[in-house]
Amino acid sequence: MPGFKYLAYDIDGREQRGVIESDSPRLARASLREQGLFPMDVSLIEAANDASAGIFGTRQADSLSMEQLAGITRQLATLIGAGLTIEGALSALVEQAETERERQVIAQLRASIREGQSLAQAMVAFPKSFSELYRTLVNAGEASGKLPDVLIKLADYVEEQQAIKQKIITAMVYPIIVTVICLLVVVGLMLYVVPQVVGVFESTKQTLPFMTRALLALSAMLKWTWWLWIVAAVGAVAGFRVAMKRPTQRHRFHALLLRLPIFGRLIRVRESSQLAATLSILVGSGVPVLTAMNAGVGVVNNIPMRLALERAANQVREGVSLSRALQAQNTKPALFPPVMLHLVASGEASGRLPETLASAARQQQRELETRTARLAALIEPVMIVVMGGIVLAIVLAVLLPIFELNQLVAR
Repeated sequence: MPGFKYLAYDIDGREQRGVIESDSPRLARASLREQGLFPMDVSLIEAANDASAGIFGTRQADSLSMEQLAGITRQLATLIGAGLTIEGALSALVEQAETERERQVIAQLRASIREGQSLAQAMVAFPKSFSELYRTLVNAGEASGKLPDVLIKLADYVEEQQAIKQKIITAMVYPIIVTVICLLVVVGLMLYVVPQVVGVFESTKQTLPFMTRALLALSAMLKWTWWLWIVAAVGAVAGFRVAMKRPTQRHRFHALLLRLPIFGRLIRVRESSQLAATLSILVGSGVPVLTAMNAGVGVVNNIPMRLALERAANQVREGVSLSRALQAQNTKPALFPPVMLHLVASGEASGRLPETLASAARQQQRELETRTARLAALIEPVMIVVMGGIVLAIVLAVLLPIFELNQLVAR
């Protein structure tokens, strides 16, 4: 039974919005009238079918956020674990939903369940919100009868990835703010303060020092060409976006990022931690290693690392162990951390692969947090010193004419 979102008014004229299930818009309107509402708009909830959505649907504005997805997943696990059917759990979540988007997605899932589909099959209609990895895990949980446990693992995974993302953002916020403020200060000095102050000395017909004349020339250039710099910046961003739509250019750019001294290591650690955590959940939920690797490809954003993982999956299909397949892809620069590969090999030898993969994920996450904090701590003083040097140069250019004028007066 399809779901419909509606806009209606009650007898007191208050606006009411929600979701209702019915066989047709006409029957939906009739049902709303029976509830004492006056429907103004009733429209079918359309499923999203954008294959370009992110791993957990966070790249599109109308998809569920990672916080919403984690909350829904954990609540669903609790309700099903308490003995409710999937349909009953989804009905409870419809009432619990805090946003219209959540309510629409859950209602459509419930309608698909009533039509006889499994939960994983119902989620296919919403790839923006439920990725292939997510659906694979749900399908494995339904097949094994351990759906609540799998959903709890999924909720933990989503929350961990969101926490890592927030830590990285928090670590970089202060350096970015300092940089922006310093740039605004320098621009303000160059465009307004310097011309007015130095203009006083120009009226005295005094020969200005070279440093002051150079600063005035730069100030004049910025004053008359500031719009060109904005156009150039916008054009550069637009050109970069167009170039990144081409697979060849995007591959070259991602390969270049991996070769950078500091950022390359950060990218490899972050991608490896996501991959290890994903494989740990999949293999621990009973998914075959090869299927887990194929699903795990989706969590790797860097193209060279993704292609390497696909090649490793092909080798696993031919009978090679996971650790050897990943080790074979470790050309220069090494794509997968050696510590992670040793842990995977140990897990395969001992039969505890899910546990060692989880340990590898935690180790990589700790390293990522440590390196991010160090990078932020390094950027802050460097930016302060650079901007302080620029401001010092401006101040000296302004003060030099004053020093020369004082010398002339003293003579």
